Amino acid sequence: MESRRLQKENEELTKLSSSNSGVQAKCIGSDMTHWKGIILGPADTVYQGGTFIIDIAIPSDYPYKPPKMKFDTKIWHPNISSQTGAICLDILKDEWSPALTIRTALLSLQALLCNPEPDDPQDAVVASQYKNHRELFNQTARNWTQEHAKDPQVVYEEKVKRLCEMGFEEQSVRKALNECAMDEAAALNLILSSA
Repeated sequence: MESRRLQKENEELTKLSSSNSGVQAKCIGSDMTHWKGIILGPADTVYQGGTFIIDIAIPSDYPYKPPKMKFDTKIWHPNISSQTGAICLDILKDEWSPALTIRTALLSLQALLCNPEPDDPQDAVVASQYKNHRELFNQTARNWTQEHAKDPQVVYEEKVKRLCEMGFEEQSVRKALNECAMDEAAALNLILSSA
């Protein structure tokens, strides 16, 4: 793995997080092999207004092999498993090139939200509904977006509350969540290892 390249990608994504590109990513703590990405639901789609969290695992042979990505946020989409978050996208498999980056992969995922490929599905039930009952698909996808793809600040505050209810101080909870890219389990482990 090229750690300089990952560091450069992390710095680029940190700079871009203040822009309105609709994608963000950050490594979890100091672990450059585990990242969390954020994709904003594209305007004029059933995903508009949603914030989708993507789990990103960087393999040891990156950038020659693609990052392993899956949706942490539940989503109703033909190319994304409604159960596991697994993604069917060619650039995350055999069409990956070392010229691509984590950012370009996230942008491709965002584009996939605009243009589903129901003939190459990850979730056959969702793909069938998309092809045969589009209004029901649209309604279900909107409902899932509203229910599961909440604003990150709301999700952040919910995580702070849960961890504080375990007896940890709010300041250390917020610090740990920030260092761990809002990964609640990683934040809990960080708090426990610091105690």
